[in-house]
Amino acid sequence: MDLTSQPTRQDVMRARETLGDRVKVTPLLATASLSRLTGTNLVLKAENLQRTGSFKARGALNRLASLSKAERVVGVVAASAGNHGQAVAYAAQQLSVPCTVVMPVGASVTKIAATRGYGANVQLEGEAFDDAMAAARRRCQRTGELLVHAFDDPLVIAGQGTIGLELMEQAPELDNLVVPVGGGGLAAGIALAVADRNPKLRLIGVQAASCAPWLGKAPAGITIADGIAVKHPGEMTQAILKSRLAELRSVTDEQVAEAILLLLERSKLLVEGAGAASVAALLATGSRPLKGATCALLSGGNIDPSVLLTVVRAGLTRAGRYLMLRVRVPDRPGQLSRVLAVIAAHEGNMVTVFHQREGRADLGILDTEIDLTILARDEAHADEIEAALKELEGVSLLRLV
Repeated sequence: MDLTSQPTRQDVMRARETLGDRVKVTPLLATASLSRLTGTNLVLKAENLQRTGSFKARGALNRLASLSKAERVVGVVAASAGNHGQAVAYAAQQLSVPCTVVMPVGASVTKIAATRGYGANVQLEGEAFDDAMAAARRRCQRTGELLVHAFDDPLVIAGQGTIGLELMEQAPELDNLVVPVGGGGLAAGIALAVADRNPKLRLIGVQAASCAPWLGKAPAGITIADGIAVKHPGEMTQAILKSRLAELRSVTDEQVAEAILLLLERSKLLVEGAGAASVAALLATGSRPLKGATCALLSGGNIDPSVLLTVVRAGLTRAGRYLMLRVRVPDRPGQLSRVLAVIAAHEGNMVTVFHQREGRADLGILDTEIDLTILARDEAHADEIEAALKELEGVSLLRLV
């Protein structure tokens, strides 16, 4: 295959034969609860359950399977924020090819560890994907290793496109497909695969609001959806998608976090920021509900545990389930137990208690303060607990959250 020319649907078909059972046919999952919330008949394509935890294994395996014997001896280099690196490392391990992955210094610790776990040499360079890519190119010029591009490569694009072939078999009458878009390799491959089989299908791309070059927005900063935080999309992917994307939407980190939490609670699916972007775009306040049958592609599930913890805490706070109070009581024995007894009586779940006596000039000589974090069922329950505490004699309080 000419690696300078655009791939075709035939290339996607050949990629499926090449991949065989090296990748999973990921499930298409119905979701009644998210259908109600998004106002559309929604199904989820769970590529977060793919080998290496994302769709990237498809393109990486297809690319490395094409290497000559000489290229396999020299080895490959990839630049990645995480998922592409893991996929190339996995493919290299399967095919016994030496592999180096260049990742940004701030890449997810979980993704770095997983990439090393597949046997790759990991090199940390720069603050973002584009910095890692520049370092990877310099290394290839120095060593003669082959650069495996994350998205602007016809064999990688064709490999990602095998998702589209699966979708057309699982749901041939889809009306809308919502796909996260970073460099564009995923959306481009799928566009090639579905064009002839379902010409009425609307392909909708989603970008992170802080890094949305497809929407003409200059990258402004980091995002929880690091997997699609690509400042410069591929030339090949842009050419393919120019006439094939029906619509582009952007989502904020807050919207992505909400989608991660909802997918975990309602569908029992663990996804990363980029993987949740498609659902976030459908849930976003003010977004136009899509008519007909809609599929949201969950592109990956490699979320760092610390990020997941932050997302869960933020989600609980926005849902009104965290009640944070600063309670002032007389500094006498038994006052804390009196406060906690009221919270227990109203079935509040204590998370933290901080009892403050020293270092506060604004406290009365005979007063003390208690900072409480309480987990409630919902906002109404939190209001109920707060109202009950206000009834205690000698107690004053300030609601922090």
